Parts: sequence; C-alpha cells; structure tokens
Amino acid sequence: MHRWIRATGLALLAGLGLGTASPAQLRSADPVPNGAAAAAAVPFGPGERLGYKVTLGIFGTVGEGSMEVVGIDTIHGHPTYHLRFDLQGGVLFAKVEDRLQSWLDIAQLTARRFEQDQKEVNFKRHRIFDFFPEERRWARVDKDDEGELPTDMPLDEVSFLYFVRTLPLEVGETYTFDRYYKEDGNPVVLKVLRKEKVTVPAGTFNTVVVQPIIQTDGLFGEGGEAEVYFTDDENRLLVQMKSKVPVIGRLSLHLESYTPGERLAPTKAAEPAVP
Repeated sequence: MHRWIRATGLALLAGLGLGTASPAQLRSADPVPNGAAAAAAVPFGPGERLGYKVTLGIFGTVGEGSMEVVGIDTIHGHPTYHLRFDLQGGVLFAKVEDRLQSWLDIAQLTARRFEQDQKEVNFKRHRIFDFFPEERRWARVDKDDEGELPTDMPLDEVSFLYFVRTLPLEVGETYTFDRYYKEDGNPVVLKVLRKEKVTVPAGTFNTVVVQPIIQTDGLFGEGGEAEVYFTDDENRLLVQMKSKVPVIGRLSLHLESYTPGERLAPTKAAEPAVP
C-alpha cells in the first residue's frame, strides 16, 4: 500500500514531453522585465490555474491537485514563469502532500530552477536545483552539490507538463525528446493516439489523447498504458489522465476548475535587465 500511495503522487508529476510553441493569439499582460528577450508564444500565462480531483480504483476520490502559473520571477537575470504543482490526498492512513515548483525561461523555454517539497507517507524530501543551461551544469541551492546536465535545454517534471501544451499533437504522430534534466529519464516519447470527447467535473471537452512513455518503471512506463487528455484547441488544457495501477485499479485525474491567465505579449524592451 505504501508503494501505491507514493505512486499516486509521483504519477501526476512525471514529465510528458516538449516542443515548439503554437501560434496562439496573445493578450497584453504582465510586463516582461526590461532587456528580456521576446517571450515565446505559449498557451498559458500568469494567473492560470487548473484544479483537479484524483481518484484511485476502488477507493474513489483520494485527493485533489492543482497546476498554476504563479507569476513572473527573475532567476540569474532571466525572466521566468513561476510554475507550481500541488497535490494533497491519500488512502486510509497513508497521506501525500507534495509541492513541486519550476521556473521556466519565458524566451528560451528551458528550466532555470526546480524545487521539490514532498511528504509522502513516511518519505520526506526537500531540494532545490538551479540549472545553468549555457554551461550544461546544475547546482543544488540547499546543499553543496553540483553536476552535469545532459542537455543545454533542460526541463523538469513540472515544466514538461507545460511544454507538452505547445506541441501540435497530430493524431498518429510520435514525438521523441532528450531534454529531461536527468540522463536516465531520456528519451521521453509521446504517441498521439486519437481524438475523443470527454466529460469531467469542469464540463465536456473535445480532447486529443496522448500516451506518454518515459524510461522508468513507473506509471508512465510502457506497462502503465497511461493516457493524458488535452483540449483540442489552442489552450491544450490537461483535463484528464488515466493510468493502470497493479492490484488497486485505475488512477485518474479529472479537471474540476479552470481560471485563465494573462498571456505575455511577445515584445522586447530596450533597457538592460537588472541582475
């Protein structure tokens, strides 16, 4: 039971994929810091929040979660989207309380910082990674440790979830990427299976169904047969996820609420950025 409760949390945090931004209609919104490169066109912006309920086989609803674009922060002189994923819940006396945060460069769409704060049954972990893509290295903020990045365009668990929303997601296509910040997590493969209309607590949506496969033994491994449902429009909202859990049954995530954000206008300021 301990193993599967942890899997409930970890499954919702696994990386899905990445790609180039889709040409969305943008609105003028939060100012980009002076001297910043033009913001890439993406289907999300500060203030966006998606709320979910989580169900697990025979146990029914076991928790709730959210994905949120908190705002714009500057990391090492680079303006970034501050992204946050929260998950709370559990089964019987086994509880999960996770918060994962990522800081995603608004122009280059690479992760600049990643923070994990996890409390899962008897397991606790808090660590902060700073990424230096130009130097292909990472450094721990919370301790004296550093290492080499396998890519100069790194992404972590949270930023992967936002990058997949920028893909065209054409049915029948397979997308393969080597941008996860840990070497053993690459490659990440996305198979676009079909289009399907689904109903969740937030409403009825036309969706594109994607099967993500990552190089682990988790629920997004090949045996888990996971399916992730994104809206079939320019917003690419994650409205539903399903994956098999041995013995217990199916783990599912369902969209309950959605607050749109204000997308950054892709403009470039003239003044140099303040470090």
